[in-house]
This record gives sequence, structure tokens and C-alpha cells, in this order.
Amino acid sequence: MSPIGMTVLLVVTLAAFAWSAWQRWRLMMVARRPDNRGDSVGERIGTVMRYVFGQARMPRYSAAGWAHIIVFFGFMVLLLNSIMLWVRGYVTDANPAYHLWIFGVDQPLGMIYAFLRDIFTLLVIVGVVIFFWNRGVLRLKRLTLNTEGMLILGIIFVMMVADFVYEGVEINAPPHDGKFIAAMPIASIVAAGLRVLPGETQHVLWQIGFWTHSALVLIFLNLLPYGKHFHVLTVVPNVFARALTSRGRIPPIEDIEGRLEREETLGAKTVRDLSWKDVLDFYTCTECGRCTDQCPANITGKALSPKHLTIDLRNHMYENAPALIGGALEKKDGDEGEVDEKFVLVEGTIKPEVLWACTICSACEEECPVFISYIDKIVAMRQNLAMEQGVFPEQLQTMFQGIENAGNPYSYPNDQRADWAEGLDVPLLTENQDVEYLYWVGCAASFDDRSRKIARAFAQLLKKASVNFAILGPEEMCNGDPARRAGNEFLFQMMAQQNIETLNGYNVKKIVTACPHCFNTLKNEYPDFGGKYEVIHHSELLAGLIRAGKLKPTNSVNTRIAFHDACYLGRHNEIYDPPREVLRAIPGVQVVEPEKTLDRGMCCGAGGAQMWKEEEEGDERVNHARTKQLLNVLPSGDNTALGSSCPFCKTMLTDSLADLDREQVGQVDIAEVLWQSVEAGD
Repeated sequence: MSPIGMTVLLVVTLAAFAWSAWQRWRLMMVARRPDNRGDSVGERIGTVMRYVFGQARMPRYSAAGWAHIIVFFGFMVLLLNSIMLWVRGYVTDANPAYHLWIFGVDQPLGMIYAFLRDIFTLLVIVGVVIFFWNRGVLRLKRLTLNTEGMLILGIIFVMMVADFVYEGVEINAPPHDGKFIAAMPIASIVAAGLRVLPGETQHVLWQIGFWTHSALVLIFLNLLPYGKHFHVLTVVPNVFARALTSRGRIPPIEDIEGRLEREETLGAKTVRDLSWKDVLDFYTCTECGRCTDQCPANITGKALSPKHLTIDLRNHMYENAPALIGGALEKKDGDEGEVDEKFVLVEGTIKPEVLWACTICSACEEECPVFISYIDKIVAMRQNLAMEQGVFPEQLQTMFQGIENAGNPYSYPNDQRADWAEGLDVPLLTENQDVEYLYWVGCAASFDDRSRKIARAFAQLLKKASVNFAILGPEEMCNGDPARRAGNEFLFQMMAQQNIETLNGYNVKKIVTACPHCFNTLKNEYPDFGGKYEVIHHSELLAGLIRAGKLKPTNSVNTRIAFHDACYLGRHNEIYDPPREVLRAIPGVQVVEPEKTLDRGMCCGAGGAQMWKEEEEGDERVNHARTKQLLNVLPSGDNTALGSSCPFCKTMLTDSLADLDREQVGQVDIAEVLWQSVEAGD
């Protein structure tokens, strides 16, 4: 052994890594938007244990997932071996069988560790071969196929082979003298193969194996800050710091009126307007492509790829790192605040069509194994475009004006909000304030003829079950969801404050709504502005009323229904069972699931303000692609329908059925089907 050689190796490589890590830290600190992620420490630790050390999301892609699990736990086991080798570099005793402390193969604990090390060394080789196959042979589209990935896999493979050679030679040396060691079965087989070589040759191989592993693991460490494998170090803090609130919540811009008066930046114009957690997301991206693989915009040929959005933002920071660290974005005396165009995120780094293609469906965030967020960054860049630069799709202007002037994106007179309830004797809150539930109808069910059928069916079900409820009628305004997700945070906050003032004025406690968009906004976003209510979706209430016997579906509805999950109900709020529970309680209804369902259900294409604009250019409309998936599990003929629990989904799927000439297939909300069974409706 060579203590001097080991010292030089450790000092040089660890010093180089420390410098690289310090530069990455300084770059992360360029992002200045405050972001506190130190709350609920116990819950955060639990998340790390489940998703990092438990690898809970990895098996969603079976082969690659299990290969990663093998390699992950292999490195956990083999890290001790690396430490033992570095320590051994300072041992001058010629005894080749030396092991660190109690981990000698002749010690009980050492035998257990030796067995784990032996098995996991082989398993890591198997995992690496699977990764080589995915990259070199299958060349999976979702992966970033570059030299870095193959280089890292090569380093890992060589390290594992070096370990077997090193251990095999030790088994052939005294005191083992080539005897088979049960605690090291694979290494013992390697030792048998090495015995054909002269002792001197084996000794050279032993030295090569020792120094190869000792050096490569440190070289690997120094490569981490410069590529996708940086996640090896950043994944624990990134998962620990993940948002604990619903994915449906967009963080508010604090003191937005003051910021407008002070002409401060709104949204994200440069990386300075991001948070340290956003940059940590960039560092942690593994480039696995799972997010893009599930993205409805990308699936239908749009410009958006969540993976490349993250990579492009990360590369922008890396390419401009010296200038950013040097204070290029800091305001100096006499500076009017103009920013060099090369530091502006949208146009230079991210094309606007990438941002406007997003449906805010959260499929990317549901899939990401390291909890990178995408929605907050996309909305932040939309905010800067919409409010500061006045740049957004032309059709959104009509929606903005409708909300601001008429109180709804349809631009209908708001005094028509209760027209859908004609003849149903639905009370207004002004007439009866002593109610259990406020039924928040929403804009779609108030003004869209197809969605009005949902409102009528649901109201009649509530009356049938003797639920004490009322509606706001003309006092209800758009909750602001489409404006917020289109980047117009100012308009959203204006609507939120107006609605909250109305709700709090009536001392509302419980709200039920049939619209997942209203549900998500009222439940997850209004509390930020003082509107704290118990909000439930109509599917939850209806399922509870059926269980309690207050609604009894008795009439058979002979229909095969392919069910579609609304993104703002499912992935945003993890409500999947209640809608199915309602449908399965109805005699004659057969619920079938498409291939993409539940948390992998594809978006209908309406979210993220897409309902109010034309889709970005692509190969296919999102709603067409989703409808085809649903139709694939339905037989041809009568008595089939697409089921949903969202008025916007109903609109998108109904339009798609017409476009695809499949109008003989029905499109129904769960409330409509239940009312048909309860009351033998038409």
C-alpha cells in the first residue's frame, strides 16, 4: 500500500469536489425568491424514508425501476467498502487479508457484510447491464442518450468488476489459500478462475483492483456536480424540501398591488426570480424522461417537454454561471433595472409555445421519482408574460375581460347564474342562510347548456336526499382559476377577495361543488387569502349519501361506462374512489377502465386555461387522444358512454366524440347517471 499515494488521491479529489460543490451552492443562491421549506420536519423525514430510501416511485417503470433500486441499494452497501479501501491505503502490514475493524470476513458481522457486498456487487452489474441495454440497444425515447450516461455506467461496471478481481485474489492468498468462502460465493468463483494465473500476475491484478475502485469512486464524485448524476447528492434535500400542500395550489404573489405600484418584477423573468428550491430541482433532475413520457402535451406532439424545460433552465444557469455568480442580475446604483436579454428566461431559453401548451394536469409531477415541480415554474413564467410583458395567446384576452367585466369567462350577464335551476325550487343563500351546504355551482354549470344538466341532476339529488343547501346565484363570481393558471395573478386575487368577502359575509362553513377546478381553488388556494372552508366534491357527497341510505339507486341503467379521471380531482387532490363508488352502486352500470387511468389518467385538455384558447401546434388534439383511449375499451353499439365528474371534461370529451364521428357514444357525469337510477329520469 502507499499512504502517500492515497493521501494525494484523497486530498486532490476531495478538494476539487469541495470547490465544485461551493460553486453550485453560490449559483443556487442567485435565486432570490423566498421559499420556506423547514416546516413539518417529521412529515418531511417520512417522505425521504419512503421515496428515497424506500424507492417507492421507482417500480412505476418496472424494468428500469427495479434496476435502479438494485443499483441504489448496491451503492448503499458498497459505500462502506469504499471507505474500507481508503483506510486500507494507510496500512503497511503486508497481510493481504486485512479488513477494517469488525468487518473482517472471519468476524460474524463481517461475514454478513461480506455476503451482502458479494451479492450486491453482482446485482449492480446486472442493473448496469439493463441500463446499457435501455440506452444502447432499445434507445428509449424518454431518455437523454448522451456520452455522460454511458460514461457513468462504464465507471460503475468497471468498479464492480475491479471489486470481484480484488476480492478473488485475496481469497487465493493466505490465510484462505483458495478455499471456497460461503460468505463470498461469487468472489470465490472468480478466485477459482484467477488461480490459472501466476501469483505475481494475481498480485498485480490485486493492486489494479484496489486502486481502480479507490480512484474511480472519487472521480465519480467529482463528475456529479456537472451532470444529471448530481441527483445522487441532491435527492435527499430535494425530496425533504418538496411542497407538502396539494399539487393544485399555486403559491400566491404576496403584496401584488404594492409590487405593481413599485414596478417590481412579477412572476419569473430571470433566475433571480426563482427560489433556491427551484434551482435544487434543476440539480436533481435525473433526465429519466418519465415526466415527458406522461405529458399529454408532449404525447400529442406539442413543443412542451417537462424534462427539457428543466434541463434547458439548468443549462442556462450553468452556461451563465460566472456572470450570475458575479452579480450580473443585481441592481446597481444608477441602474434603471433593465436586464440583459441573454438572462431573460422566456424567448431566449424557453419558447412561449412551450409554456402555453401546458394543461397544468400534474402528470409530470405525479411521475417524477425525485419530486421535481414543474407547474409552479411554468405559471411563474406565464405570470411574467401576462402581467409584465402583456404577451399571451390572443383568445385569453376574451376570457380575462369576461371575468373582469361580467364575473365569468363566458361573458354572460351574471344575473343569469341561477337560470339553470328554473322550476327546481333551489333556494338562494339570501333567502335561507341556515343551510348545511353552500352549493358552489361554478361558471360552466351556470352558463354552458351541457354542464347545466349536471347542476340540475345534482340539485335534484340533494333535494331527494333532504340535504339542506342553497346557492349564491348572481352573487357567485368566477373563482379565478383560469385567470391564475393563465398567468393573470392580479385578476385571480381580485376575484378571490371578492368571493371570500361574500362567503365570509354569509359565514359559510361547508361548500360542495361539482367542478374540480372550483373544488381545487376553493379548497387549496382561497385559504391563502382568508377563505377557509370545508370543501367537498359532489362525488364525495353523493357516495356518502348512498352509503347512508339517503339516496337509493334502484332503477337499472344498462350502460357500459369508460371512466375518465379529472386531473384537478385526481392527481391534484387524490380523489379517485368516490366517483367510481357512485357509478358501481347503480344497477346495470358496468365501469371499465382505460389503459391510462387513475393517477396515470390522461388529461382531457381543458386545464391550465386551455379551455379558453386554441391548442398549441401539434400532431393531435389532447381531447381527441384521450377520447380514443376511452373508446378503446368500449364495444361498438348502443348503451355505451364516457363517464366523468367534471363539467370541463364533459365539454372536451363531448366535442371530441363529435369530431371523431362517435356521437352515438354518450358522455355523462356521475350525477346524471345517478339521478337516472334514483328517479328513472330520461
